[in-house]
Amino acid sequence: MKHYIAYDLGTGGIKASLHGEDVAPIAQVFSEYKTHYPRPRFQEQRPEDWWEAVCAATRELLKETSVPPADVACVALSGQSLVALPLGADKKPLKRQTPIWSDTRAEKQSERFFETIDPRQWYLATGNGFPAACYSLFKIMWLRENEPAVYEKARWFIGSKDYVNLRLTGKVFTDFSYASGTGSYGLKDGRMQAPFLNAAGVSADLFPPILPSHAVVGRVTREAAGQTGLLEGTPVACGAVDNACMALGAVGAKEGAVYVSLGSSSWIPVNSREPVLDAGKKPYVFAHAAENLFTSAYSIFAGGSSLRWARDTLCPDFSREADAYDRISRLAATAPPGANGVLFNPSLAGGTSQDASVHIRGAFLNLHLGTGRDDLLRAVMEGVALNLRTSLLYLKEHAPVSGRLLICGGGARSPFWMQMFADVFGMEVVTTSVDQDAASLGAAAIAARAAGAWADYAGIEGLHWIRQAFSPDPGRHARYLELHARFAQAAEMLGAWGDKNRKAGEA
Repeated sequence: MKHYIAYDLGTGGIKASLHGEDVAPIAQVFSEYKTHYPRPRFQEQRPEDWWEAVCAATRELLKETSVPPADVACVALSGQSLVALPLGADKKPLKRQTPIWSDTRAEKQSERFFETIDPRQWYLATGNGFPAACYSLFKIMWLRENEPAVYEKARWFIGSKDYVNLRLTGKVFTDFSYASGTGSYGLKDGRMQAPFLNAAGVSADLFPPILPSHAVVGRVTREAAGQTGLLEGTPVACGAVDNACMALGAVGAKEGAVYVSLGSSSWIPVNSREPVLDAGKKPYVFAHAAENLFTSAYSIFAGGSSLRWARDTLCPDFSREADAYDRISRLAATAPPGANGVLFNPSLAGGTSQDASVHIRGAFLNLHLGTGRDDLLRAVMEGVALNLRTSLLYLKEHAPVSGRLLICGGGARSPFWMQMFADVFGMEVVTTSVDQDAASLGAAAIAARAAGAWADYAGIEGLHWIRQAFSPDPGRHARYLELHARFAQAAEMLGAWGDKNRKAGEA
């Protein structure tokens, strides 16, 4: 029987999952690694930690399931984005630690880049809507200016999952989805852009060759087989960036399909034949793992983490209890829609591209002497849903959106919150068996296609079974339409206030 192994290489650790011949998940193992913060703005991880975690998780997975390594038909990775790991000509890392996606040390380099390149032109070509300093091109510029000896030795700069592929196969490649997060890739022509590379002073040769996500980059070497427990010669697919794998695993390759990932940070992407580009609101866009498709999204940095903050701050009497979030839902349900007038903006971790200012901060508004804890908790849950509704409306301006909303992630465990999302969005909301494993499923589907078992990704939908479905209540939806208008006004005000506070602090 054929099996596939998918690796979800995230910020906190790696999840290795075993999938059957039908690509349905069988078992998974999680192996943790650290993030290092040597200086402000610096957020680094050790590539060797990634590899050791892959090896440990693979050995444990094979041991727990008793699946013979010979039955593993292919492996594939989903990898955290925006990493630019320098390799020497010997294909070994030139530094022990490398900046990860959230590292913003290259802010000055990005500012200098935009002295000669129009930011609007750059965004519309690349779809790179995160803060520019996060993207690989500017991290490379920072290394050249601050560690020139390392830069001079660099033969390639590669991404997270591409490094693991290198350790598995000895080959250096990337895929289109990961390349689309480099800061120098053109979404519409699928190539590195000479004007951006020239402005940065970076050669195109420093980036690895680009292959489709389902292409086989190589086979497991004898050395890698000894370390992982995989069979020598096992095919390794090129894989995809985590955003693309999540989109693939969550809603497949259907145009207009939309979902919400309701984790610590939360985002709402849509699949589209054309990238969703808006130079004002700047959704962030990646090439999809499927050909001729893009995944475009808006995010809020403190989605589920806003509710965690409310748990720890407003519910100290039960915040450490196992059923804390269930109790929060029950308390919030005792307040009416609109939380007795209380409004919450969830920008506790600052703003994203859709906000009036990245300096916006969260707030409770319209408090009164009768406000209770139940009102505050409901307002927090409503604020996250209202903020993501803003994101959906922006996406709808540029792309078709299907009539059903899949929600995955930890927040999807609350039926009360899911019903609230249905009422706020005015859409049917569903939760499925895939839950928090969308990226893993996406990588497994890529492995199945690389092995020749799947011709395309049409089979993904059949791997979801609906756990719960929620239909919007017309009365509550009308109430939330009114509330959303107030929320949008408040967000504009808070953004302007955030800018003023920032200027006052700098003065």
